[in-house]
Parts: sequence; C-alpha cells; structure tokens
Amino acid sequence: MSEPSELTTQLYRDLRQLARRERARVWSDGSPTLQTTALIHEAYVKLQRAAEWNDREHFLRTAAKAMRQVLLDEAKARLTSKRGSGERALPLDLVEEVPAVPDEVLVRLDEALDRLGEQEPRLMQLVECRFYAGYSEVETGRLLGLSERTVRRDWLRAKAWLYDAIRE
Repeated sequence: MSEPSELTTQLYRDLRQLARRERARVWSDGSPTLQTTALIHEAYVKLQRAAEWNDREHFLRTAAKAMRQVLLDEAKARLTSKRGSGERALPLDLVEEVPAVPDEVLVRLDEALDRLGEQEPRLMQLVECRFYAGYSEVETGRLLGLSERTVRRDWLRAKAWLYDAIRE
C-alpha cells in the first residue's frame, strides 16, 4: 500500500487534468476563481487526510470526492459574499459563456447528493465520478467495479432522482 503523498505524486498529472477539466466546466463565466494549480492543491490537502490508498482506482475515487468538496466550498463562499461588492455589472455581450452550473444549484445539488448517499451510496459515488470528476462511463465503471451498462443505467437513475430533489 502506498502512502498518500507517494501516490499523489505519481498521479499528479491525472489530478491536474481532472482539475483543469472541472475548472473549465464549472467556472466557465470568466469570473476570478481558483487557478488549476490552486484547485489541485486544495484537493491535495483533502487527499492528505486519508491514511492509505489501496490502488489507483481508490485514489481517483477519493480525488473525485475531494473535487466535489473544493467546488462546493468555492460555490458557498461566492454565495455568502456580498453580491456585486459595489462592482458594475458586466454587459452580457462581453461574457463568452454562461456558467454551466450556478452556485445555488451546486449547493442544492450537494445537499441532494448527501440525501441520495444515505439511500444509495453507490449512486452517490457514481455522481461524484461522473459529474464532479468528469470521468467517462468506462472510467467510472472501472473505478466502481461496474459494467459500462450498469454505469449508464445508474447514471440515468441518479440524474432523475437528483433532478426531482433539486426541484423541490
């Protein structure tokens, strides 16, 4: 079994690619956010709390959960700060993209995901891998020990459950 820092060093490239992909997807509005390296370091701090890693898949599942926590912490921080802080609004024609996930939705999603995890932990892990880490169906199946077909079916179930939970 590897120490967390050894495996983290070995898988730094994977962690960096994951952070870059998630930062681009969640924070695509051009607002000041954590840089990719800062996001990796925030996730690394969370990953250091684990005692040992069983294997690469265990590390990547834990990294997905750490990314979820970092992204949620950032969304909550932005929601609790004063809206606008006296800055003038940016005209919509200067914004390249609308953010993929608004902070309010990200926070409600996290709360719903916790409730889902109480009922069906595997579905919660699947959402962490697919949504927060951006893993493909094949990668998620490998990490969770599921067939690609099961991942696809569970992903549809989880999305439907979360959609209903967020709407409430």
